[in-house]
Order: sequence, then structure tokens, then C-alpha cells
Amino acid sequence: MMILTAPSSAELVIRNSRFLAEALPVATQEDARHILKERKDKYNDATHVVHAFIVGETGGILGCSDDGEPAGTAGRPVLEVLKGSDITNIIITVTRWFGGIKLGTGGLVKAYTQAAQAVLDGASIIPLVKVRGFSVTLPYDVYEAVKRGIVSLDGEIFTEVFDTNVSLTGQLPEEAAPSLCSLVRDLTRGSVAVVLQEENQTGQKV
Repeated sequence: MMILTAPSSAELVIRNSRFLAEALPVATQEDARHILKERKDKYNDATHVVHAFIVGETGGILGCSDDGEPAGTAGRPVLEVLKGSDITNIIITVTRWFGGIKLGTGGLVKAYTQAAQAVLDGASIIPLVKVRGFSVTLPYDVYEAVKRGIVSLDGEIFTEVFDTNVSLTGQLPEEAAPSLCSLVRDLTRGSVAVVLQEENQTGQKV
């Protein structure tokens, strides 16, 4: 699965109707609802604010709405584009300002499909990976070696606290967690253990 790194937008004009498509990253279904409300408030002069979203590590939570367009002509086409993109944790809103010419059901499906494809074509995406948070308290003589090891394992260090020892927190890809534990154990001759978060969390790897 992939995720967005930043919001994206695209605009189309089809038979005098203006379509503004926006793709935004979300973490939950509630985030998607919040963004939809924001868009409806912002574009209160629009005829329709159609949306579709997919969230979850495997893209298993999804939804869409036609927002007053004929059933199946707006939200569903946007959702189908999303489902084919392999992107999760995303909402696409397509705001339409009616231009006075009816598009018909086939025309609407085509227009909303094109709008969704256009906004994804311009989006920046990266792979989604499972990560685990970690914390560890180290003696100074192994700090630099452990820090290099974390970087080499594609990990990130969030905090470093220098006191009697050095305390680190961060995250790294789930499959790299055993390697970090082994590295720390070997460097400290078994006197220090890495504390891993009990539950996996979803993160991103650039």
C-alpha cells in the first residue's frame, strides 16, 4: 500500500461545470468526516461536494457519497479510482459548480473519474510500512555505534536525553526491530535491552 506525503489538487472544466478535486492524507474515518465538513463549509456556493475515502493498513475501511448527484455517478467512480491506486489513508473530495449543462449519468461518471485520476496523477506518494516504536538507555561508550545502527536500519530517533546515560526514543521498520535488539545486546554484552512498543503502528518510510 501507498500513502500521500502532502495534499494535492486538480481542476477540470467539463461542459461549463467546474470540478475541483482535492486529495488529502487522513489517519481515520473521523479525519475523513472532518475534512469533508471543512470542504462543505469552505465551498458553500458549490452544487455538490462528492467524496470517497480509504483508510487502514490494508485499505479495509472505505466509503463514498454522491452528495445529491444521481446514485452511483459520483462517489462510486471516485472510490473505484482510489481502489485501483493502491493508496490508503486518503480522502478525495470533488467539488462541482454546475455550469448549466446537464452531463447525463454517463457524463457524470466520466467527469468524476477524470477528476479523481487527475488529482492522483499529481500526488506525491510513498510506500506504507509497519513500524515499531522503541526506547533504550545506553552507556556513552556504545551510544554512537547504536545511533549509526539505527540509521542503517532505516530508523528514526525522536528524542535523545543525555544524563548519566543516554536515553533514546524513536521508531524503525518492524522487520528491523530484532536487528536493533541484537545490536544493543551485543554491544552491551547483554546488560541493556531495547524496549519495543507492544503494538505495531503504521508509519511511512521515505
